[in-house]
Amino acid sequence: MSERNTVMRGLHDVGLAAWFGGSLMGAVGLNGAAKEQGTSRHEGARIASAGWALWTPVGALAIGTHLVGSCGLLKANAGRVFTQQGVAASSLAKTVLTGAALAATVYGRALGKRIELASFEQPDTEKNEDHLTDTGQAERHLSYIQWVVPTLTGGLIILNALQGEQQRPTQQLHAIWKRARTLAPYVVTSRHWPH
Repeated sequence: MSERNTVMRGLHDVGLAAWFGGSLMGAVGLNGAAKEQGTSRHEGARIASAGWALWTPVGALAIGTHLVGSCGLLKANAGRVFTQQGVAASSLAKTVLTGAALAATVYGRALGKRIELASFEQPDTEKNEDHLTDTGQAERHLSYIQWVVPTLTGGLIILNALQGEQQRPTQQLHAIWKRARTLAPYVVTSRHWPH
């Protein structure tokens, strides 16, 4: 018997789509436009930081929505995870990729904040002086991490497609057969029936 999990699937998919799309658009559009339109490196950093600051609450909501949907789907499909071949492996891979994408997102935001603080030229504050010293390294790391997040979330989309295929009846047949074999000793065979 198949059950519908439309709400959880919707939360999972919409959250993941926003996470992937926001990170990709930020890397390509926002960061690219900030570099192009900024008259200096500091101004470009300020433009990019302002855009990411506006996106951060939406991105956090998208990630939270995805995680709620993921947990709901995992709970709803727990039986398949344990009985259907390949589902546990793809679920584990999704969990690992989700953790890595979360870590990359948090690290990228921390780097962005460091660059943002350094981009405000206020020589009278000691805090700003500390941030100016490591801006180059933060910018180098951010130039890589900005591509890691859409890559990892894109991988999640691919695994989601795989799991959709695993829900096809022909894919579930193996799990049904395996379950039937475990119940076989309890089934009365026809030779024990009276004639």
